[in-house]
Amino acid sequence: MKKILQVCAIDVSVDTLLGPLIQALMNEQYTVHVACTDTGHFKKLQDQGFHMIEVPIDRKISPLSNIKSIIKLYALMKKEQYDIVHVHTPVAAALGRMAAKMAGVKQIVYTAHGFYFHDGMPRVQYRFFYELERFLAKHFTDYLLLQSKEDYELCLEKSFKETSRICHIGNGVDVYSRFHPNKVAAAKEKLRQELGIADDDIVICFIGRLVREKGIFELIESFRLLKEKHQQTKLLVIGDLSLSERDQTSYKELQKLMKDEKVIATGFRKDIPELLSISDIFVLPSYREGLPRSILEAMSMGKPIIATNIRGCREEVVDGENGFLVEKEDHFQLSEKLELLIKNEKIREQLGINSRRMAEKEFNEENVIKKQLQIFHHLLNLQLEGKRGEDD
Repeated sequence: MKKILQVCAIDVSVDTLLGPLIQALMNEQYTVHVACTDTGHFKKLQDQGFHMIEVPIDRKISPLSNIKSIIKLYALMKKEQYDIVHVHTPVAAALGRMAAKMAGVKQIVYTAHGFYFHDGMPRVQYRFFYELERFLAKHFTDYLLLQSKEDYELCLEKSFKETSRICHIGNGVDVYSRFHPNKVAAAKEKLRQELGIADDDIVICFIGRLVREKGIFELIESFRLLKEKHQQTKLLVIGDLSLSERDQTSYKELQKLMKDEKVIATGFRKDIPELLSISDIFVLPSYREGLPRSILEAMSMGKPIIATNIRGCREEVVDGENGFLVEKEDHFQLSEKLELLIKNEKIREQLGINSRRMAEKEFNEENVIKKQLQIFHHLLNLQLEGKRGEDD
């Protein structure tokens, strides 16, 4: 029996991030279950053949709620006897690993999509989350998989685990079947009409959760400075705030700021390749990231990128080659780079060509999935050998 439990905070992560890996594991005849909070996507995922199990998991440290999640995860793991538990997202990963250790799971794997601690944190807060991640890696994790090269190098340098149990897997998207400019050309005209975008409009695109740490407030402020000088510029904001989010007050403030005829707020959308195809510039002015998938999607669609000079973003954006890096929370610098691209079509085109080339070479999702499948095969082979040894 080859049985794996995937644990993450909410079902949106399964829908947008983990689906290809889960499908690849199922294609390899693994039995895969997924435990997370149902925020409305369970039915759709179940229709795709995914085995979804609702376990409410808070996205913040909340002792009573966290303990309840650990108890439910522990009971599930004891009942199902998984060979591997694979955890994702910071809080869910911590709770899932604790439950798996208590349940005696043989192989506990953590994919760090981006550590919660980051350089912009107050020192005490940074130290707390750094030490927590290091402790959990040492004592509650068998294999540590890192999407970010900076995170990988940190784990090696600070000995989070022995080198053989730390692996850099990177991140990627479907650069040939889904995120390819030629695949969505037919939908562009209809989508422009639906969203009220003229042929000569220059569209700045943002994709992400509508929370302050994604830099959406700085983007709105930058756009406010630009729109009067550049009348044919529009801002396309793709994303929403789930009910479990921490930033409800900021969201209400943001809703007021986005009441502008030149701001097109679509909410959560699945037709991301199509929306990117009608965009001219992609922007992610985030405060912290792992290795952001939204940038990779935009790169694959041949777009120039403006992102913040932080971990993750600077692994995908080479300043001056496929876009520009700006300092976080600096809306003036963001405005300058946006204006440069708005005014220079040739620069936009060349940076976009470079983005597409880099995506094909370095960020092909197929290669990332292959690495993970090899790791799971290896772990299960180790278990089989261990069982044979016990039988002998």
